Amino acid sequence: MSQLKQYYEKEVVPKLMETFKYKNIMQVPKLEKVVLNMGLGEAIHNVKLIDSALEELKLIAGQRPIVTRARKSIAAFKLREGMPIGCSVTLRRDRMYDFYNKLVNIALARVRDFRGISGKAFDGRGNYSLGIREHIIFPEIDYDKIDKIKGLNVTVVTTAKTDDEGKELLKLMGMPFRN
Repeated sequence: MSQLKQYYEKEVVPKLMETFKYKNIMQVPKLEKVVLNMGLGEAIHNVKLIDSALEELKLIAGQRPIVTRARKSIAAFKLREGMPIGCSVTLRRDRMYDFYNKLVNIALARVRDFRGISGKAFDGRGNYSLGIREHIIFPEIDYDKIDKIKGLNVTVVTTAKTDDEGKELLKLMGMPFRN
């Protein structure tokens, strides 16, 4: 069992129960999954980009990603239905906690001029999305071996019913929100 999960059960759950006056421990919001997504529009012209993105996302997540394909053809972008345009991976259970811990404590600290992340990127149902401009902030990525700096979307899905509950959960679990 990961350290972050133990911390959640021992520290975060009692604080959330006190703050939101939950009557039952099952009402307390928890992390459900973390989805990492790399959209690669340039892959239309350069198919090798997908292979390097898959390899790098595999290193970051510790799990093999899937290739996402275009749902529709768009003539203006020279895009055909079924062409590979990105990759994504869904993390659950221990891998999710390990990745979340790495994101909060290691990766975000390596961002240049970091002042915290916006607290406004919630979707109305307690889920949080975060865009990372440079995937090289993760320690697994060897800067010398990459051909192109890629962006990365991280979505943290929680069981929270409202944004306030979701934000409080993530804040207690170490997410560095801007004041």
